[in-house]
Amino acid sequence: MGEFGMDRRGFNRRVLMGGAAVATSLAVAPESSGAPALAAPARTAPAGGAVRHLRLHMERLADGQLGYGLVRGAATVPGPLIELNEGDTLHIEVENTLDVAASLHVHGLDYEISSDGTALSRSDVPPGGTRTYTWRTHRPGRRSDGTWRAGSAGYWHYHDHVVGTEHGTGGIRAGLYGPVIVRREGDVLPDATHTVVFNDMLINNRPAHSGPDFEATVGDRVEFVSITHGEYYHTFHLHGHRWADNRTGLLTGPDDPSRVIDNKICGPADSFGFQVIAGEGVGAGAWMYHCHVQSHSDMGMVGLFLVRKADGTVPGYDPHDHGTHDHGAGAQDSGGHDHGRDG
Repeated sequence: MGEFGMDRRGFNRRVLMGGAAVATSLAVAPESSGAPALAAPARTAPAGGAVRHLRLHMERLADGQLGYGLVRGAATVPGPLIELNEGDTLHIEVENTLDVAASLHVHGLDYEISSDGTALSRSDVPPGGTRTYTWRTHRPGRRSDGTWRAGSAGYWHYHDHVVGTEHGTGGIRAGLYGPVIVRREGDVLPDATHTVVFNDMLINNRPAHSGPDFEATVGDRVEFVSITHGEYYHTFHLHGHRWADNRTGLLTGPDDPSRVIDNKICGPADSFGFQVIAGEGVGAGAWMYHCHVQSHSDMGMVGLFLVRKADGTVPGYDPHDHGTHDHGAGAQDSGGHDHGRDG
């Protein structure tokens, strides 16, 4: 098994094969003998420092959209989740199967100008060509002048910077974008990660009123990555669940001053993420997520977070009442598979 094939005890255990839903659940432990069972401690990210390799393909999808994929012929919108730990270096060999030049540009990570992914720096990929981009991450620390340098950990994203214009406007509109997570040693790991991209007036480039639904079971630790592209500001709102407005979305303790929120404004190229315990304090249900700009939600920028009971049911939910959704598009699962790993 290659270095990207290790399980989460060595790095992580997540699936990203094209953003399709592969649902797993980690249900809350049942009670026994009248006393609650002890919950297993949360799993955490290991130390970084690995040198990793990945291959991405830029392709045209059957519906005319453009996407990134780990396997040729299986590109998706959004592209695959790429997950690293602070200190890791990632070499990405990118194949461009399109009939126009395209690129890979990342936010939040370290790279030389040759990996900028722009036409200006001649770091794009010609039609039919390949190019290796190198991304590096670093841990926080003090500079030689005594000031503090933040680490790379955070919720970031990548996208094309060439198709249509020298800023990649056409490529982004067509779907050439995806999520990046850099974790710090000790960060709590989720059971599943879902990517929600507000791209102009669409979610994950899907038609209005068909935003992806995401599934969980009560007690699952679920992570959301929110990214915005296009011309508009949006607000991401999740019903029934709250998170801390900080790097991880989690409070570090009772004295953490981070504000707890359930709605966050996100402008073009903004990205953030957070974790929730599905149904915590509110139970199972078809919990809505949407842009809270009223006209935007009215025009279809909405989807469902389907939290199931242990028996698999969602109280009060009838899928026929909510149209035909491709459950979990843009979701990556952490039940024994790797995100952003070759193998």
